[in-house]
Amino acid sequence: MTESARDSRPGSTGFSAEYDPGAGRLALTGACPMASAPVLARELERLRTVAPGSLQIDLSAAGDLDIGPAWLLHGAVNELRAAGSRVELHGPQPRHFAYFAELEAQGGALPVAPPASLGAWLTAAGRRLADHGQSTYESLVFVGRLLASAATAWRSVKRLRIPSVVRHMHETGVQAIPVVAVIAFLISVISAYIGAQQLRPFGAEIFTVDLVAIGVLRELGVLLTAIMVAGRTGSAYAAELGVMKLNDEVDALESMGLNPYEVLVLPRVVALVLVMPLLTVVADAMGLAGGALLTSYLIDLPWSQFVMRLDSAVADTTFWAGLVKAPVFGLLIALTGTLRGLQVQESSRELGRLTTVAVVQSIFLVIFADALFAIFFLEIDF
Repeated sequence: MTESARDSRPGSTGFSAEYDPGAGRLALTGACPMASAPVLARELERLRTVAPGSLQIDLSAAGDLDIGPAWLLHGAVNELRAAGSRVELHGPQPRHFAYFAELEAQGGALPVAPPASLGAWLTAAGRRLADHGQSTYESLVFVGRLLASAATAWRSVKRLRIPSVVRHMHETGVQAIPVVAVIAFLISVISAYIGAQQLRPFGAEIFTVDLVAIGVLRELGVLLTAIMVAGRTGSAYAAELGVMKLNDEVDALESMGLNPYEVLVLPRVVALVLVMPLLTVVADAMGLAGGALLTSYLIDLPWSQFVMRLDSAVADTTFWAGLVKAPVFGLLIALTGTLRGLQVQESSRELGRLTTVAVVQSIFLVIFADALFAIFFLEIDF
């Protein structure tokens, strides 16, 4: 009597396993993907229960077995042979059996890389150093070509590509106003709340205005704006130029005699440098509004008194100390995003990786530049 197990699910590959106890024969028919592994597992479990003295496994009509079903079959064959059964396989063996044999030859463990020697470590260190050197060289070449393109473009209004600059200003500036305003408002509210809570035991809640005003105007406004723009615009620049590289659009511009740095890079850099101060002003205004709202709620400070305290707390240089950073931050973000976008080479995975690198490096450069500005302003008492 023949016992069989068949995969009858809708859309299945028609895999079946039939065991004939009289003939001592197990016939596999059709391909066995991972979804059909339970069918094979049930039939192999019957074989383990019967433990025939002799078994022939017919694979002549079997299709491809995924690694899971192949592992089940391989394990069952080994168990039956260990129990004293004589098992023979007829037909082409599953392609994964060779890998299982290699694992058995290694004691059943996956191959492990040998411990790194000093030479291998030096080789890896040298390769990383060479990669960093190549990246630095590409960055210098990029900046040099951009400066050369800018020097040529300034000679003609037409070559400045004003429509392209305006379009990028709208995309990176006007469309970014809502998110920048909301973030600045919420951060200033949080700062004012924490400041008021810490100053209340000393009866100095009025100095919450000083805390919010100086913090927002000198640091938080421009820094939060730069971080948001780096995540929003820096990634967009890298992705846009990366897709153009993958589609050979940059090569097409060069073949037409156009300078990709003048057409693609320069308008984006100019646009971001111009909109960053404007976004910083928006962030400063929303930050002060958030501080005024929370101080009015927490310490019952009228808006008129908030404005009077704000006027006495803010020096002449406080606003400008934050605003002068904005174009520099915008330049760093635009250069990083466009550089990484032009480095994409024939891979969508590389596009995603370099887009991420552009965002991370932009934020790092912005924070590093902000630290340098803080030290410089401290030295000149600005």
